[in-house]
Amino acid sequence: MQNIYTCLVLALFVAMSAGCGNNDSASKDKEASNSAKATLVTVTTIKKQAVEITEEAIGTLEVLIDPTVAAEVAGRVVKVHASPGEQVKQGQLLATIDAADFTMQRNEAQAEVSRIQALLENQAKIVARNQALVDKKFISQNVVDNDKAQQNVLQQQLEAAKARVGSINHNSSKTRVVSPVNGTVETRLVSAGDYLKVGDPIMQIISKQKLRAHLPFPEHIGAKLKPGLKVRLTTPTSSSKVETVIHELKPLIAEGSRTVDVIADVVNQSDWQPGATVNGTVVLGEESSALMIPEQSLVLRPAGEVVYVVRDGMAYQAVVKTGYRKNGLIELLEGLQPDATIVVDGAGFLTDKTPVTITK
Repeated sequence: MQNIYTCLVLALFVAMSAGCGNNDSASKDKEASNSAKATLVTVTTIKKQAVEITEEAIGTLEVLIDPTVAAEVAGRVVKVHASPGEQVKQGQLLATIDAADFTMQRNEAQAEVSRIQALLENQAKIVARNQALVDKKFISQNVVDNDKAQQNVLQQQLEAAKARVGSINHNSSKTRVVSPVNGTVETRLVSAGDYLKVGDPIMQIISKQKLRAHLPFPEHIGAKLKPGLKVRLTTPTSSSKVETVIHELKPLIAEGSRTVDVIADVVNQSDWQPGATVNGTVVLGEESSALMIPEQSLVLRPAGEVVYVVRDGMAYQAVVKTGYRKNGLIELLEGLQPDATIVVDGAGFLTDKTPVTITK
């Protein structure tokens, strides 16, 4: 009987020990479960900062200086001295037109000048001789007056002949077709042997000295745009950045796109290409003390746009009103105060009053 009692006591002791062990294990499992529910997040503190208020648009570059060089005199092309793609400087010879006709015209006009000069010299002698006879009262003064009038006529004829020589020389110089600007030959329209009339095109030259950027901005910000505002420009064809100002605004809104055409000039950028895409940022103003938060902190919930504020290891939902967006930041207009700690990474996984663990 005593042996049976001893066995029962031992069995009860073992059962109690097992029960205590199970309770300790359950308590640990519960603590681990509660710890696992906390969401790992990163946080930041909201600070006031100065930000520029800008608007961006993508447009195109237009060349402003693209003269088509044309023949100013008629004649046959003797030689073309430039080819498409070649860089040319102002005054550089592009083509030569046959000047034989002008040489003959110049010789003829020069001979006429010499003839009139000989007549004028002879007339001057006649006037001097007749004036001496008038002084001796052998002839009347009318004879001398007529001689002087004839002398004046010859003088005017001489001036006209010299002017014709000058005109022929001027036209002869136009047989040497030169570049009016520094630039690149875009198109060659003639070849050696072609006969040109006055006005026939010879070459088109593209100059990069001055380009014009056309930037289409939405019509709803048209009232904020005005000439003189700062514009920052970039283009895929160049690593350089250009800072300029709005030159003018087109008065009409584009019918198809409903945009305002903003025009800004680019000067002396040799590596910028006409016709290329241009990215433009117009600086509308500056906000001296804006509350800016990272984009990933803002989450869309049924209540609207919300940000999660961290206090004592818990994330609390705050409905906010946002404004300007720039470079991955969003301006807060209402809902939070400066120095609040908000969730950055992990905000999308939270709900109101969610426990969180802050990590770097």
